[in-house]
Amino acid sequence: MPAITQRPGAVKAGGILKPMSKRNRRNAGNPQGSRDRDASPHRSGRPSKSALAAAKGWIWGWHTVTAALANPERPSPQKLLSLSPPDERWAADWPQPQIVERPELDAHLPKGAVHQGLAALYPPPDGESADTLLARPDKPLVVLDQITDPQNIGAIFRSAAAFGAGGLIVQDRHTPEFSGALAKAAVGTLDTLPFARVTNISRTLDAARDQGWRVIGLAGESDGEIADILDARPTILVMGSEGKGLRRLVTEHCDVLARIPMAANVESLNVSVAAGIALYALAQHRRP
Repeated sequence: MPAITQRPGAVKAGGILKPMSKRNRRNAGNPQGSRDRDASPHRSGRPSKSALAAAKGWIWGWHTVTAALANPERPSPQKLLSLSPPDERWAADWPQPQIVERPELDAHLPKGAVHQGLAALYPPPDGESADTLLARPDKPLVVLDQITDPQNIGAIFRSAAAFGAGGLIVQDRHTPEFSGALAKAAVGTLDTLPFARVTNISRTLDAARDQGWRVIGLAGESDGEIADILDARPTILVMGSEGKGLRRLVTEHCDVLARIPMAANVESLNVSVAAGIALYALAQHRRP
């Protein structure tokens, strides 16, 4: 990948802070290099908060719903609605849906939801414990530090599954419910990729390092490029929030920081795009 002309380093690998400008202090720890304005949930085309609240617990779309139905860890759906009878793709052990008209199905979901004629109501999935994920060092993990946009989180789920990650770890308090737009963006991987919710990201990273994991934080102001920093050790990639990037305390609990090289005239990347690029680089590095 081509190198970029990097602004003077504001964060030293290993979490030691160097003097930096006011702008760099604001951007330090951000995997995109600056505020990700495109990630704002208030831009046009996003469901409103009231619409999301009304649709709480609902998931929609063929791949999303059928992945939940095929997940043995899921209970039976509280409601299962379809615009048409099941076809030959419907597994024999799945519950039969209630056939409804489009207005009734639409009424349960945010306006404009692309449901493909299928929706289900579930309690949020429980996930696993972080200790369980950390006990599997054969695949990399992704830690999300206060990423709040559901579509970004869903897209990161999809990329993590595509590039062979072992799971995601998120902070419980600031992460949206694992349903709705998040589940739709994940395209079924919410039910195939393990995840854990934790109270304290920094303590989780400390526990991971004690168990031999190498923790790499993605930060636009770091000294090294991601491809040069990767090695053979079990790896955790830490992604910061859409606007502020990695928090200072989380940065200090990383072993090293890395940036994604890009053209000098491009200031930022969406956090889910940055995660996909980093996961691809890690997958390529791990190939025999």
